[in-house]
Amino acid sequence: MNNAQQTARVGLFFLLGLALIWVAFETLSDGKVFKDRGYTLIAGFESLKELKVGDEVRMAGVRIGSVEQTRLAGRRAEAVLRIDPGVRIASDATGSIVMAGIIGTDYIGIDLGTTTAPMLEPGSEIHTIASLDLNSVMAQIGKLGTKLDDALGGLSDSLKGKDGKPGLFQKIDTLVGENGEKITATVSNLQEVSAKLNRGEGTLGKLINDPKLHDDLLATVGDIKTAAGEAKTFMANAQSIVDEVKSGKGALGMLVYDEATANNVRVSVKNVRDVSDKIARGEGTLGKLINDDSLFTEAKGTLKKADRAIDSLDDNGPINALGIVAKSLF
Repeated sequence: MNNAQQTARVGLFFLLGLALIWVAFETLSDGKVFKDRGYTLIAGFESLKELKVGDEVRMAGVRIGSVEQTRLAGRRAEAVLRIDPGVRIASDATGSIVMAGIIGTDYIGIDLGTTTAPMLEPGSEIHTIASLDLNSVMAQIGKLGTKLDDALGGLSDSLKGKDGKPGLFQKIDTLVGENGEKITATVSNLQEVSAKLNRGEGTLGKLINDPKLHDDLLATVGDIKTAAGEAKTFMANAQSIVDEVKSGKGALGMLVYDEATANNVRVSVKNVRDVSDKIARGEGTLGKLINDDSLFTEAKGTLKKADRAIDSLDDNGPINALGIVAKSLF
C-alpha cells in the first residue's frame, strides 16, 4: 500500500469520525446547537423531589422546554426552566412537579391559564402548586397499614380474649349456655306468635290477613288527612280574620282599632247603664211601673170592677152593657 492510499484512508476515517461526533452532539442538544435557546422562567417549590437538570417542561402534555438548573434560594428550592422561544405562558398559569408513571422521571407540568391574562416576561417567576409524590403516598399508606394492623390486632384480642380475660365469642357461648332454656322458650313464643299472625288471630293478625280491616284503616288515615287539611283551612281562615281585625276592617276591627267607634260603644254602654240605674231607682214611667206597688194595686182594683160589671150584665143589650161598665169604672 503506497503512501497516497494510506493518507486517503486516514483522511476518510477522520471525516467519518467528525460526522459521528456532529450527529451525537446534535442528538444530545436536541438539534439546537445553532438555534435560539429561548428564555428562562423561575419555578419555586418547597421541595424539588426527584426533579433534575434536563427533565422536561410540558404544557397540556406537550414538551415546551427543559429544566436548565436546580438551586436553593433561602428556605425553598428553585428550578430554572428553559422555555422554547415560540411558546408564551400566561401570567396566571401554574406549574407543578408531576411524576410520569411509577418508574418514570419527574417533569414540570404547566396549565394553559386564561386567554385574557398577560404573558410572562423572560426571567420572571411562574406560580407553582405543591403536589404529592410517590414517596409521600407510600409513607401515608405505610402509616395506614400500621394503624389497620393495630386495629385488627385489637379486634382479634376482643374476639378471642387476652391475658386470661374471656373474649366476645367466649362471652356469647357462656351467655347462650346459661340462658339456653330462656332462649328456647323465647323462640317457642315467637313461633307461636307468628303462627297466630298467620292464622289471622289478634289485632295484628287481623290487620295483616283481613283486607276489609286494612281498607278501613286506610279510610281512617284518609279521614285523618282530610281533617288535617280542613284544620289547616280553618287556621288559614282564622289567620285571615285576625289579619283583617288587625288592619281595622269589619265591626270587630273597627271596635278594636277605631278610636271613634270604641268611644261610641263606650257612650252607648254608659247610656244603657244610666237607664238601668234610673229604672232601678224607680224613675220614669217604666221605673215606676216596675217599682211602685200602688200602680199594681190600682190596676188590680180596676180589673175587679170590670169583672163585677161583666157579672151584672143582663139582657139589656150592648148599649146598656157599655153604660154599666163605664159607670162601674168611673
